Amino acid sequence: MKPLFLLPMLLLAATLSAPTVHAKDSGLAYISSEKDHAITMVDLKTLAVVGTISTCKRPRHMQRLRADTQLMVACSDSGRADIIDLASRRSVGSVPLGDDPEVFDLSPDGRTAYVSAEEDGALNVFDLVAKKLVKSVPLGKEPEGVKVAADGKRVYVSSEVANLVHVVDTATLKIVKNIAVGKRPRRFAFSADGSELWVSNELGSSVSVISVHDLAVVATISFEVKGMRADDITPVGLTLSRDGRTMYVGLGRANHVAFVDVASRKANRLVLVGKRAWGLGLNRDGSRLFVVNGLSDDMTVVDTASAKALKTLSVGRVPHTVVVDD
Repeated sequence: MKPLFLLPMLLLAATLSAPTVHAKDSGLAYISSEKDHAITMVDLKTLAVVGTISTCKRPRHMQRLRADTQLMVACSDSGRADIIDLASRRSVGSVPLGDDPEVFDLSPDGRTAYVSAEEDGALNVFDLVAKKLVKSVPLGKEPEGVKVAADGKRVYVSSEVANLVHVVDTATLKIVKNIAVGKRPRRFAFSADGSELWVSNELGSSVSVISVHDLAVVATISFEVKGMRADDITPVGLTLSRDGRTMYVGLGRANHVAFVDVASRKANRLVLVGKRAWGLGLNRDGSRLFVVNGLSDDMTVVDTASAKALKTLSVGRVPHTVVVDD
C-alpha cells in the first residue's frame, strides 16, 4: 500500500501522463472570481449560473491539465495552484507556484508549469509531478503574460514595465532575445499556423504582431472606439477564432471586444460588452465568445456570426478567467 502522503502526487502524475482526450464535456463555463475565492459555473445551454466551487485565495488564471479532466487554478494570495476535478467539482490537490502567481502556461506534456512572478520580476519554472521549483529566470519588472510554443522549445513572457516580450529557451532556461513592443504588454495568442505571436499592449491601445521566425515585430494594430480617448482603450485578453481568420481582442476599459481580421490586420467589428472586457473564451464550434468583465462583475456571451451580445450575467466579484468545457 502506498503511503498516504504520496497519493496526491501519484494522482497528479497519473493525470499528467494520461493520453490527450477531449474535455469532459460538462456543458459548463468556469469563471474564476478573485474576490469570492471561488469558481462560478455557468450552464452553456441556459446561460444561467448553476453553482460555485470553493478554491484557494484570489483565483486568477486557469487551464485544463493535459488529460482535460482537471482544472488548474493559480491563486495569487495562496502562492499555489488548486487542482479541481471537473467530474466531482472538488479540489483534489494543489501544487506550489511561488509568491503571487498570476498567469501560467504548461509544457506540451503537461508536466512543467511556466509561471509569471510579478513581484519577483521572474519566470518561475515548476515541475508539477515533483511539486518543486526547477528554476527562476530573472526578467523585466512585472511579468504577466506567458505563452509556450506548440513544440515546447520556447516560452514567451511579457514585461509590463519594461515593455518587452522575453523569449526564453526551455532547454537552457535562458533568455535568447528581448523584443520591444507597445506600452504595458499583457497577454498572448498565436496565429493558426503558429508563425505569428500577437501581444496586447494595454496602455498602447494596440496589439503587436511578432514573427516567430524572425523574433521581431512585423505589425502594430491600433484600436479606435468612437467617443473614446486612446487612453481609455486598454487591450488585454486575446483569443483566435476556430477557423483562424479572426482574432478577438478584449479592449478593457473601452468595454468592447474587437473582431480583428487576421489577414488584413484590421478591426472590422466592435461589440459592446460589460465594464473592463478582460478574459476571453470560445465554445468548441466557435459560435459563442465568452467575455469576462472585471469591473462589472459579469460575463457577456457574444454570438460571433452576428457580432451581437446575447446575454450578460453576474459571475462573482472581479472575475478573471473563463474556461469553456462543452
